[in-house]
Amino acid sequence: MSEPVAAGVLETETQILAALDRFLVREVEPHVMALEDADEYPGDIVEGMKELGLFGCVISEEHGGLGLPATTYVRIVERICETWMSLSGVFNTHLLMAWIVQTFGTAEQKATWLPKFASGEMRGGLALTEPGCGTDLQAIRTRAVRDGTDYVVNGTKTWITNGYHGDCVALLVKTDPGAEPRHRGISLFLAQKGKGFTASRKLRKLGYRGVDTAELVFDDFRIPQDRLIGENEGLGLKQALGALELGRINVAARGVGVARRALDLAVDYARQRHTFGKPIADHQAIQIKLAEMSTRLEASRLLTRSAAAAFDSGERCDMEAGMAKLHATETALFNATESMRIHGAYGYSKEFEIERLYRDAPLLVIGEGTNELQRIVIARQLVARQPD
Repeated sequence: MSEPVAAGVLETETQILAALDRFLVREVEPHVMALEDADEYPGDIVEGMKELGLFGCVISEEHGGLGLPATTYVRIVERICETWMSLSGVFNTHLLMAWIVQTFGTAEQKATWLPKFASGEMRGGLALTEPGCGTDLQAIRTRAVRDGTDYVVNGTKTWITNGYHGDCVALLVKTDPGAEPRHRGISLFLAQKGKGFTASRKLRKLGYRGVDTAELVFDDFRIPQDRLIGENEGLGLKQALGALELGRINVAARGVGVARRALDLAVDYARQRHTFGKPIADHQAIQIKLAEMSTRLEASRLLTRSAAAAFDSGERCDMEAGMAKLHATETALFNATESMRIHGAYGYSKEFEIERLYRDAPLLVIGEGTNELQRIVIARQLVARQPD
């Protein structure tokens, strides 16, 4: 059983969510359609996100952040994704980078980097995926070779959120390609843009537009030894996978937000649209769709909150995070599809919001570990946790 939530935490959460709701209504909603259609980075909105403290959500107060629990963090993500999912990418992958430094970094690394991350002065994300590997991170080829007090990095990363407009990344590299098992040869560095580190291009996408997704190229890029997270080589994969537990919970929360918005749009349209002399909401075929969408949404919301609570408790929660991610993202895709069908021809129009949700949702079942992988993680943990 989880510990009761302190009254002060609930009060802080209420205040933060109220301020966020006002920000979304005033500063985001009026601009979403135009920014998304133009695939334009929302620079002014990002400045407002800095003022709200969103870039420091899970960073400790000691280092200038809000110090929020994951249970509050997922509510923030849900709300943002009801309005525009792309905004969640601007600060979520940044927070995973920050969480890695906060959890595994040296005292000096924490003191140097976390205040800059919390304020949004320095923004970035995770640079894990490469052109030849995604789910199998042990197959990365980007190499870091020791040279005096530096490491020299060569390689390419792709599908990196915040890679174009960001300042730095947590960079996964091979420091010992011959190591067995392979994970012992993988390390994680904090890489700040400079000579030899370029964002070669911004990738064009079906959905999730506005937020930048880039290909990063490292050409004899030098990283000082003190940027090796945690000082010791060979711990990078463990560090990255630890962050992905929180990452999968945040993707689950995105799914809840998208699914919630798709359902709300479907209900509103079904009440307004009339056929055969009555609202289509009164037709049994539509009612069955709405009931299924609503039930899946509620199950996804509860799974996501449960996974966040497990994360806050410090328990290993890869199974819980995997369940939440699997169910919530499949629900987002299901609800977006059903909502589009309820809208009929209007759902296919770019003048209606559901068309955007329909394009955004597929990313969720792929990103942060495919849902096929989540099923494997869940099954393996289920077996491992059974008593002998």
